[in-house]
Order: sequence, then structure tokens, then C-alpha cells
Amino acid sequence: MHGLINLAIQNFVTDSYGPQMWQAVAHAARLPDAGIEAMLRYDLTLTEAVLGAACAQLNQPPDTLLEDLGTYLVSHPNTEALRRLLRFGGVNFLEFLHSLDELPGRAQLAVEDLDMPQLELVDLGHGEFRLCVRSPIAGFAPVMMGVLRAMADDYGALVLIAPVGRHAGGADIAITLLDSSFAAGRGFALAAGAGGGAG
Repeated sequence: MHGLINLAIQNFVTDSYGPQMWQAVAHAARLPDAGIEAMLRYDLTLTEAVLGAACAQLNQPPDTLLEDLGTYLVSHPNTEALRRLLRFGGVNFLEFLHSLDELPGRAQLAVEDLDMPQLELVDLGHGEFRLCVRSPIAGFAPVMMGVLRAMADDYGALVLIAPVGRHAGGADIAITLLDSSFAAGRGFALAAGAGGGAG
């Protein structure tokens, strides 16, 4: 597993629950004293140990913690770079949805060996979509649900999101777009640090 993913879990726990909680998780997961290096690769068992320890320390089921991680990756000030990458997918939530197929490729342009699921959006018509998350690594679908919820808020869209089943290759997510301009979205400008209007 790429170190950036492990580091994202560390930052999520630290920013959301404090450095002492992360120290408890790291101790329970028996992480090396040197900590996590962003650009190294780690055995998947280490990532599983970290997630298991975080769930135990926070008393949360895995899917809940992973969905919260997905929300954090978009909405926290420390993860603005990822939010910007996602916002380049379109000027509204519908365009963003249709850009999801390209997201793994865009992410791997930045980090070539980043572990990313394959995403396939199926447009069922009348605002109904199915997002197929294909990955041999369990847990990406709940993370994507958190990302989708946070991005809907970011765009000001009213959206229903629900898991619809898991299978050997991953999991599927049902998305219902009720109103693409339900509320004012967060400001976004093409140039980093520039001011911008909603949407």
C-alpha cells in the first residue's frame, strides 16, 4: 500500500481526534518508531492494522470510519489540494460525476504508483446513477461515499448516496441527484489562493 494512503489515515485521525489519539492508534498497530513515510510502499497488513486499531480506539465500525475519512479528504483545510483536484472535474456536481471515470488516471499523473480503484459511472437516467468501485482492496467504496457526500456539499447539490452491494471485485454505490443547485456551494477559483464565487 502506498505510504500516502497510510499518511492520509494518520492525518485524518490526528486532525479529527488529536495527536494523542493517533499515538494510541500507532502504538496499538505497532507502527515503526520512524513513523509513516509518504513515498514508501508498505505491506497491506500494516494498513489493515492501522485501520483496525483506529476503529478499536475510536469505537467505530470500519465503514463509518472510512466514510468519515473520505469526507475529511475533501472538506478539511489541510487537504485543499485534493479538493482542488476533484473540483477540476466539472463546474457542477453532475459534471463532476461524469469525470469520475478519469479520476484514477489524473491521480496517477501526480503519483504514478498510487493505489487507486477503478471507477465506472453508469447513468441510469432521471438523475439516477450507479458508481462501480473496482478494487482488490476492501474499503475504497466507503471512502468514495464520504468523498461524494462532501463534494455534493461543496457544489451545493442535494444528493442521496447509498451502498447497494459488495462483490468480489469491489462494491457499487447508488447516487440520486435531486437538485444540482440546492444551496450555495463553497467558493472555488482556478488559481490556488485566489478568491472565487460559489460553484
